[in-house]
Amino acid sequence: MNLTVGFDLDMTLIDSRPGIRAAYRALSAETGTYIDADAAVTRLGPPLEEELALWFPADEIPAMADRYREIYPDHAIEPTPAMPGAREAVAAVQAMGGRAIVVTAKHEPNARLHLGHLGIEPDAVIGWLWAEAKAGALREHGAQVYVGDHIGDVRGARTAGALSVAVPTGPCPEPELRAAGADVVLPDLTALPEWLAQYVAAQPV
Repeated sequence: MNLTVGFDLDMTLIDSRPGIRAAYRALSAETGTYIDADAAVTRLGPPLEEELALWFPADEIPAMADRYREIYPDHAIEPTPAMPGAREAVAAVQAMGGRAIVVTAKHEPNARLHLGHLGIEPDAVIGWLWAEAKAGALREHGAQVYVGDHIGDVRGARTAGALSVAVPTGPCPEPELRAAGADVVLPDLTALPEWLAQYVAAQPV
């Protein structure tokens, strides 16, 4: 089979909380607008604009989003670690002759900076897509599996007709992921290589 596995980024491949917290604090200091950065990092997954709407008037959100993305590389890349098993999960797909792609709601240039900094090398990175909108990229790349931590990722996988593999390493606990329709829930990405080997072995030749 021509295996392609998609991965979400924030809280799936990377623990983006330290970096995002730092970026929000920098934006707050620059604008003089209070942002509860500790609360914001408990809600990761949806687009940036949804979080900014809690702190800024509607007419300021586009400019604040642009500014956040501008200052993000200076504050967020260095403190952000890979999630346990992230490198190995991507490498496992590629070791089987498959393609590993990242499909994320994050600003694509910043997503690429994170992956490069951490030495994670997917075959493609597609940004700016959230929930059901991820399905277009997953279909375009022929992904059979999509791995994510959020119910939005489950919806994206199901919309694409891909198998939804969820990890409760972000804001959504296992029962919520299962209720949203996840086909498989693994404890974290360290379990993915073994699961993937079993999945590939079970596919028709």
